Amino acid sequence: MPGKDNRRNNELKELQLSIGYAFNDISLLNTALTHSSYVANRAEKLEHNERLEFLGDSILSMIISQYIYRNCKEYAEGQLTRIRASIVCEPSLHEAAVKINLGRYLLISRGEELTGGRSRASILADAFEALIAAIYLDGGINKAKSFVLGALKEIIKRGIQNKIISDYKSYVQEFVQRTSKAKISYELLSEEGPDHNRSFEMALLLDDEIAGKGSGNSKKEAQQAAARDAYEKLGIENE
Repeated sequence: MPGKDNRRNNELKELQLSIGYAFNDISLLNTALTHSSYVANRAEKLEHNERLEFLGDSILSMIISQYIYRNCKEYAEGQLTRIRASIVCEPSLHEAAVKINLGRYLLISRGEELTGGRSRASILADAFEALIAAIYLDGGINKAKSFVLGALKEIIKRGIQNKIISDYKSYVQEFVQRTSKAKISYELLSEEGPDHNRSFEMALLLDDEIAGKGSGNSKKEAQQAAARDAYEKLGIENE
């Protein structure tokens, strides 16, 4: 199917321009973007990105460890470990993946597509790690390091400054309690998908007004996403 192949090649060219790296072996990039669900029921033998994800996780950890070791000389081991953990985590990698619109280029099953797989934090974070490994295998450690430090520049900065937040619900609650008398509540807007792969959309309400919305694979995850949306819309990050 030449038309389909051409379309995929154009998508991969577009992503390469976006990330500032041109692959010598384009199949590595394609594999990094191939979710296991896509290959599950296909007759042709295809490789998904889980092995690349495994490698990318180690490469990412090494690059970040080296960077903060060299640039945070006043910090003890425990502080360096905390900083690294805040950077090399699913929410941070999801944020970085969203910034380069990685979900647009993923190969996923129809079922994953229908349940929001292209925007799911776990899938995007894993694909981001797989992309790091693909760049490393194709161009070496210096190319991988250049990509990681560029793509995670602001996240690394926030991590060093201890400004990466894992519990947006608490931050929003403290802000609202300090600045107003509004009542915070969460409302389930929708849920869909099979029992083993549900997707929930929640809203954070201040009194009866929606201040933020978010989705996740559990109500708790969706609440955090809604709280993060409210955190950004209310301008709390500038407080």
